[in-house]
Amino acid sequence: MEPKHKKLSSGDWFKLTLAEQLGNIGSEVSRSANWQGKDEKLFWGAVERALELFDLTLADFRWNGRHREVARAREVFVDAVYGGKKYKSSIRDLVKYFDTFALAARSTS
Repeated sequence: MEPKHKKLSSGDWFKLTLAEQLGNIGSEVSRSANWQGKDEKLFWGAVERALELFDLTLADFRWNGRHREVARAREVFVDAVYGGKKYKSSIRDLVKYFDTFALAARSTS
């Protein structure tokens, strides 16, 4: 599959802090929440981009001690995308979770 974030997947992603990475994932999660139920094509595009960023974060060796947390966040996001049956999750709730990382990234930069 062709990467959606070509520049980031070619190495720039691995220059970001964990808070910056999770904040960027949160941007795509937010986009998916905004398009959910309104425009299927834009919704699924945001979902695919979020999953790509999750996978890039999981591939970042610097976060070996945090992989379980990132993988669980990815799992909960996928659950939310498909209706939140397993974790009773919603994409809107996840936006709140990821917003904290975006705020943390801004305050340290």
